[in-house]
Amino acid sequence: MNGVVLPHGTGRTRRQDSRRVQDEVVLGHRRVLAVVAHPDDESFGLGAVLSTFSGAGAETSVLCFTHGEASTLHGVPGDLGALRERELQEAAAVLEVATVRLLDHPDGQLASVSLDTLVTEVLAMADAVAADLLLVFDEGGVSGHPDHRRATEAARRAGGQRNLPIAAWAIPDRVARALNAEFGTTFQGRPTRALDVRLTVNREGQRGAIARHRSQSQAIPVLWRRLELLGDVEWVRLLDAGGGWPASS
Repeated sequence: MNGVVLPHGTGRTRRQDSRRVQDEVVLGHRRVLAVVAHPDDESFGLGAVLSTFSGAGAETSVLCFTHGEASTLHGVPGDLGALRERELQEAAAVLEVATVRLLDHPDGQLASVSLDTLVTEVLAMADAVAADLLLVFDEGGVSGHPDHRRATEAARRAGGQRNLPIAAWAIPDRVARALNAEFGTTFQGRPTRALDVRLTVNREGQRGAIARHRSQSQAIPVLWRRLELLGDVEWVRLLDAGGGWPASS
């Protein structure tokens, strides 16, 4: 539907009205499992969305595939894998995440891990927390990182096997273009018409969680610029109809 105005002077389009309904459906989920590649993905990327779910009364959990030991950022001394494990736990507490499981697959090499193995791990975590929604990065990984793409691939496969709906955090293409022009990054965005749910968010929890990732957050201007460009809005795509997403008008 291409922006047809609803009758009776509402000022909304059918697409906007559909998004409002989708917001309610998405935030109606009670047990949300975020599947990510690295410690800090749950904060830098999904932090505001996870906080929004928690604020709506959902119990949230995080499955993280790697310790992030291959990061080129090392803002505090010590073994990076061990540091990032602690940072993940601290950030999760700020975001009111109920359960965290951190695996030990090789950072930067998730594509070398059997997809069946990753899917089995997602399924085990989903069953353990009785997840009714999987939350992931968009299919392109948002930043373009191959580990992000692999984590989402595994979650999608698992969701299909458990008939679970999947919500993918995404950014508008205007934001991606601005970041890539300013920082030489490889962010991948979507046209607004391809984004299903517009969430108004409070970033206080996300900013607090970011601060817990001390090894990673001290020299990353692209993150702060992304949050500035997005303001108090995050976007979600509905990837699978496993749990019965309502059809868009």
